[in-house]
Amino acid sequence: MKISPQVAMTLRQIMLMNFGFFGIQYSFGLQQTAINPIFTMLNANPGELPYLNMAGPITGLLVQPLIGALSDRTWVPGLGRRRPYFLIGAIGCSICLFFYPHVTALWLAVLLLWLLDISNNTAMEPFRAFISDKVPEQQQSTGFLMQSVFTGLGITLANWSLGWFQKIDWMNQTSEAGIPYWVFGSFYIGAVCSIGSVLITVLSTPEDPPSEEELAELRAKPHGFIPAVAEIVHAIRDMPFALWQLALVYLFQWYALFIYWQFISHSVVQSVFGSTISDKAAYGKAVVTTGQINGFYNIVTFISAFGLMILAKKLAPKYVHAFAVSLAAAALLAIPHINQEWMLYLPMVGFGIGWASIMGVPFMIVVREIPKERTGVYMGVVNMMIVIPMLIQTVTFGSIYENLLGTNPANAMTFAGVFLAIAAFLTLLIKTSNKPAGAE
Repeated sequence: MKISPQVAMTLRQIMLMNFGFFGIQYSFGLQQTAINPIFTMLNANPGELPYLNMAGPITGLLVQPLIGALSDRTWVPGLGRRRPYFLIGAIGCSICLFFYPHVTALWLAVLLLWLLDISNNTAMEPFRAFISDKVPEQQQSTGFLMQSVFTGLGITLANWSLGWFQKIDWMNQTSEAGIPYWVFGSFYIGAVCSIGSVLITVLSTPEDPPSEEELAELRAKPHGFIPAVAEIVHAIRDMPFALWQLALVYLFQWYALFIYWQFISHSVVQSVFGSTISDKAAYGKAVVTTGQINGFYNIVTFISAFGLMILAKKLAPKYVHAFAVSLAAAALLAIPHINQEWMLYLPMVGFGIGWASIMGVPFMIVVREIPKERTGVYMGVVNMMIVIPMLIQTVTFGSIYENLLGTNPANAMTFAGVFLAIAAFLTLLIKTSNKPAGAE
């Protein structure tokens, strides 16, 4: 189906259309900082954490490309192509976040994580295609990096809220399952933010209706699960070479990031507090510290995304991304050697810049290489590139951690830093136009 011509948008319009990303990323922020500590509080073994996190990569692998293919073939009068999926995902996410801190057993926490990830992926995937649908090419660097802005804000609030609630005396009591009540407060806020922020996007940003000819073409396409799966297969078969190169970058990049999120609190309790996760008091402090530094790097993400918008108009996206990921690699290599809490914030500057790029810049490469009428399915395929490395990490890193890295979280951080450095180098090898992202 031919996509209707795009009209230049104001900065306010671009911000409103991306505001739903705020609530979605609040949820992902809690997953990065709070989910693994909850698993630990429910007596999960550290070596089991990669397996317990399989929900994220598997649901991303299956749900996002499927939602992308379905949304390419969807038109709901009054809602549009992408917005129905925003709403369905946000409602599911809010329900899961509300009930999550009430879990009483590890198996229940894992099950609810699967449902939460299905909802998150349903809501998030169409946002990438939404940019391509609505934003003119010369503004797409701003559109994608605005998602980095709201990523920074959402994850920051999620991470910092853990520390804010912990300062309230009565919230340091625990439920019968051993989960502190300060965790409950953060998840309740997330439940409100998820549906609230998506509603702002849905109500403020209408989708451009197709012409009668386009609508007839859309209705003539086969619908349902099987045609959507077939479209995913065809998209992978026809995928441009630059996207295959990006997939190799993502293999190292996202494998490393999954290690960081799983083991950063373990590394902090060891290097800063001189203890281990078996010391519940020290580990509780490490979890809060992790939330604070994660919140800080997302503030850096929020600020640096504006700088990357400017840089992306002057340099090709691959150079911007390689530079930013190199800074993130240096950050992870430095973390295990820091023994003072305040000094952890220094490498987080580089990690925040890298995260801003990761959440926005590669999609500038993608949109130039794919046909607009297949944007949804290709954005889903790109997410497959993200989650397959995560899935590989969940089934391989437990053994690597125990047999190669000596169950030492400092070694896990170093391993992740090396993988990010490799990803930065491979980014430079991607063969695309060297035209800056914002060029006409």
